[in-house]
Amino acid sequence: MACNIESIIAGLTDIIFPPRCLICGTPLMENENYSFCPGCRSRINCIRSPQCTRCGLPFQSTGDEDHLCGECILSKPFFSTARALGKYEGALLEAIHLFKYKGKITIGKTLGKLMAQAEYNSLNIRDYTLIIPIPLHRKKLAQRGFNQSLILAREIAVRFSIPLDFTTLKRSVYTKSQTSLKRNERKSNVKGAFEVKTAEKIKGEKILLVDDVFTTGSTARECSRMLIRHKADEVAVLTLARAVR
Repeated sequence: MACNIESIIAGLTDIIFPPRCLICGTPLMENENYSFCPGCRSRINCIRSPQCTRCGLPFQSTGDEDHLCGECILSKPFFSTARALGKYEGALLEAIHLFKYKGKITIGKTLGKLMAQAEYNSLNIRDYTLIIPIPLHRKKLAQRGFNQSLILAREIAVRFSIPLDFTTLKRSVYTKSQTSLKRNERKSNVKGAFEVKTAEKIKGEKILLVDDVFTTGSTARECSRMLIRHKADEVAVLTLARAVR
């Protein structure tokens, strides 16, 4: 009986307050299986080959095979590969801003599910034994109220039944926001900003490092460096979006 009542209430709620697209607010069709309308989904530009085999930078030409980009040749990162769901533009950029800066947690959970459902070139989520979100400093966490990377990572961990560790990697230094900094400034800004609390937890693990946006890769590089330094077997990076320069 209780289940029937809950179903009736849910049905009435949908009639009075029909579900809407979490990005633009457009009413969703009755048989819609997504939280984003078709228009917004079409504005999510997924990243495809050709791209850098290591950092995932998409190349402009369409006929090339995947290969290393100039930056990864000059300065090999500690992560084995980095991949992203889509380009940091269009509906994906709008969704991330609503999630990250407006506190729309429901959008974040939906985006995490999309990350978990997607397929990535040269990265299979099932290959990894531990998922770690990029941490926020405690001051930033207090200001925002949540760690956006943890919300994304939790959805992926649940989907694949992979352990989630959000206590071992810590952001021990409060740094400037990366958004206003130039490439070289970003690198120096995060140098030494992270520490590993319990090295035994990551020793020999194949770690999937999760973040919302990969811009220059400075944060991912520094976190990967610390994890490898403390005997992680491998670190790969998965982000929701990739800034394309």
